[in-house]
Amino acid sequence: MNTFEKYKRLIKMGFAVVLTGLLTGIYGFVWINHYNKIISAPFFRKGNWVMIFIYGLLLIFFLHMYGGFKVGFLRKGNLIYSQILAVVFTNFITYFQIALQDKKFTTPLPLVVIVLVDAAVITLWTMIFQWLYVKVFPPRKMLLISGDRSDYHLLEKMNAREDKYEICEIINYRVGMERLIKEIHKFDGIIVGDMPSHERNLIIKYCFAKHIRTYSVPKISDILLRSSYELNLFDSPLLLSRNNSGLQIEQEFAKRIVDIIMASVGAIITAPFFLIIAISIKLTDGGPVIYKQTRLTKDGKEFEIFKFRTMIQDAEKDGVARLAAEGDSRILPVGKLLRATRMDELPQIYNILKGDMSIVGPRPERPELAAELEKEIPEFSYRLQVKAGLTGYAQVYGKYNTTPYDKLKLDLTYIRNYSLLLDLKLIFMTPKILFLKESTEGVKE
Repeated sequence: MNTFEKYKRLIKMGFAVVLTGLLTGIYGFVWINHYNKIISAPFFRKGNWVMIFIYGLLLIFFLHMYGGFKVGFLRKGNLIYSQILAVVFTNFITYFQIALQDKKFTTPLPLVVIVLVDAAVITLWTMIFQWLYVKVFPPRKMLLISGDRSDYHLLEKMNAREDKYEICEIINYRVGMERLIKEIHKFDGIIVGDMPSHERNLIIKYCFAKHIRTYSVPKISDILLRSSYELNLFDSPLLLSRNNSGLQIEQEFAKRIVDIIMASVGAIITAPFFLIIAISIKLTDGGPVIYKQTRLTKDGKEFEIFKFRTMIQDAEKDGVARLAAEGDSRILPVGKLLRATRMDELPQIYNILKGDMSIVGPRPERPELAAELEKEIPEFSYRLQVKAGLTGYAQVYGKYNTTPYDKLKLDLTYIRNYSLLLDLKLIFMTPKILFLKESTEGVKE
């Protein structure tokens, strides 16, 4: 085991403390030397410390929300992007806080300068620390124990994180425990693929007894168990998996109120974007601006979803439904930008106001594609226990080309752990994925 392994959390905490201290210190300097001198009722010593403390709390909240502290977990570019995004939102809220205190809007230029300076500090500090972190904690040499389902997509994704994992060997669980035990001890950890529960349990229990790090691919049943209620009525622990589907009536009511309020505000704010995008599409080929398509929502109900058209007219004139692929020639030039920023989804604000969709929920699938998927994955219909959403758990934590089976697991995680706070968290997280290229990768041909 790495000598420094037991200090990993302390090292990460040190990174977070230094980062937060630097960024808060920069704001403190600007507050004391600029804003506190121009507001009508300036603060004195304790008041200044309170203002700086509030800024630090906001910064920590957004850094935690967007993963700005996840050094060694997120890619370097993703980590820096998360930190800068946290600074932008913190400064945005701070500007209105200062305006309320001064009872007037002042120039936001100093806060804009803070963002630029913070971006430089973030980039420098994160790159230096990430470099040192990889030196101290090199990539783990891993053994992938594959299951019955193809684990190629998992292998491909984990190999993309060469800074964190190095999958050195792949072996199928069918070779038996005796052979697996010999191989397991050669590596820093193992990845247990999607295999029958009996064999998986034997492997996990053995690794637990031998203090071997284990990563497991959850099954559908694991998602259901993980969200069960723990009952301590007897001396034997019980897990209760409730048989009700979807949300409770009070949850649906609260969710609908939030949908109406936020969709109404969103419709007003995005009105100028609607005009610009509509003109851009119209000037491209003169075709319709809005594209309607039949999708599925709660309980399998069909509805017409609204989207800005990003493809050529009659993109599926052969009658075959298919997802957009990488380098798809059917996508319009303006469509590439709209898809990259997810702005093609904006008209769904009106689907939300109509009640067909919610702001947060599983993405609505096409009936014909859903029917095909259910032949291979019968549980795929479990996603229809709640309304379809504009954004969702699978959109925030997955990608456009995430496999349907993995999307189902993510959507079930959302449904089984639903709360209004989870909805708000996913809404806050959505801006982060809008400009992440990996979130909008097309499917492979």
